[in-house]
Amino acid sequence: MTGGERQRVGVVGATGLVGTEILRVLEDRGFPVAELRAFASPRSAGRVLPFAGGEVEVHALGEGCFDGLDLVMVDVDDPLALEWAPAAAAVGASVVDNSAAFRMDPDVPLVVAGINSDALDHMPKGIASCPNCTTAVLVAALAPLHRAARIRRLVVSTYQSVSGAGQPGLRELDDQWTKHAGSTGALLRAGDGGDLPSGEVWDRPIAGNVIPVAGSVGDAGFTSEEWKMARETRKILGDDDIAVTATCVRVPVFVSHAMTANVEFHRPVDPREAAELLASAEGVTLVADGAAAPTPLESAGVDPVLVGRLREDPSLPGALNLWATGDNLRIGAALNAVRIAEHLSRMPHS
Repeated sequence: MTGGERQRVGVVGATGLVGTEILRVLEDRGFPVAELRAFASPRSAGRVLPFAGGEVEVHALGEGCFDGLDLVMVDVDDPLALEWAPAAAAVGASVVDNSAAFRMDPDVPLVVAGINSDALDHMPKGIASCPNCTTAVLVAALAPLHRAARIRRLVVSTYQSVSGAGQPGLRELDDQWTKHAGSTGALLRAGDGGDLPSGEVWDRPIAGNVIPVAGSVGDAGFTSEEWKMARETRKILGDDDIAVTATCVRVPVFVSHAMTANVEFHRPVDPREAAELLASAEGVTLVADGAAAPTPLESAGVDPVLVGRLREDPSLPGALNLWATGDNLRIGAALNAVRIAEHLSRMPHS
């Protein structure tokens, strides 16, 4: 990044998947860190994490821990975020929160950097919120199309990696793949053996499987992930009239979420126009003019959202189908948080 004064930065949840990625992204992007404080649970206190060619010690959260900080990035469960994000804001720090605790609060901007960064001009609670990692990938692909033709209706199916469930999700898939190595025959007949064994994270094996429930089942049979996608997409794009329906699926992929989207607009959009819009969009790479099929592995560890399989819906001329995939730990969380922090550091009040 360029510009902005050196910042005294805190990272809450620094030992988690997203927290460690935030530290990496801060370093990779040359964020102007004058001081870094890393926070995690008491059991992680005393751990040492690498940062900027040196090390930073992890501390437990406690009274006065945010004093003197300019910026605090938070990636912890909602109850902890509800307690500690306002505590950081109360001592004058700008807060970037990755939990779901404040996303739908009308006094908290929900931001994907480069898409609606202007929402950061109004932060009455001193907190900015990052969307669900799946929503962030989707909205990066949809925003340039929405600006041009306004989305009327959106039908989404997601293919979400296990890292969306944190370190336990990664361990469970890795353990199950190791257990099933050399036992393809048993997997071919798994359904004939009665109930499948449950893991600690999912109620059925994720290795060699897909699980069509991501999040907890709630209103009208939709999961929390599906409701987040609908509500957050509307808020980020600034249009409460978009009709959104989603099915969120967990797949045996370690990193990067992918999704299909069927998009109907208020005016017809053909694939050629859509390709032109996406090819010039910030944070998006259109793969082979939208005809190719980028995979989660290709998006793992890179910043842009990869978009392909761009084609017209033959049943509804003027509507489009597309495929998008992006690293849920980067654009879906850490990179977006750091880019929001960069924007805040350049603002006059920062």
